[in-house]
Amino acid sequence: MAEKVLVVDDAPDFVFAMRGFLEDLGYEVIEAYDGNTALEVIEREKPDIVLLDVIMPVMDGWEPLSAIRARPEYAYLPVVMITALDEPQHIMESYDRGCTDYIAKPIQDYDQLALIIRRLLEVARDFRESS
Repeated sequence: MAEKVLVVDDAPDFVFAMRGFLEDLGYEVIEAYDGNTALEVIEREKPDIVLLDVIMPVMDGWEPLSAIRARPEYAYLPVVMITALDEPQHIMESYDRGCTDYIAKPIQDYDQLALIIRRLLEVARDFRESS
């Protein structure tokens, strides 16, 4: 069974591009276009990793990140912030709220992103199996 990647971004073009990239790597892709929907999708679909934008309508990406980290059952869930916000204070805000990794848009190196996703999924899988 393919691992599930939740892509959360309000830009349909970005989500479409990420879907193609991730499906080519063998992942099942699920989508959300705002933070509220992301939290609903996480409950329903149980993704293996979340790729989360910060700047979105309704709820910015930091709010669902904080909500995810407040739930013990999601302690293992890797959350990678992928956002155009690349100032040090934005990066620190993301890590302070519990992101697993942070990548600035536009994505410069898709091979590196693929490696990050694969490694985070391996670590999360090992954590779940040892718990």
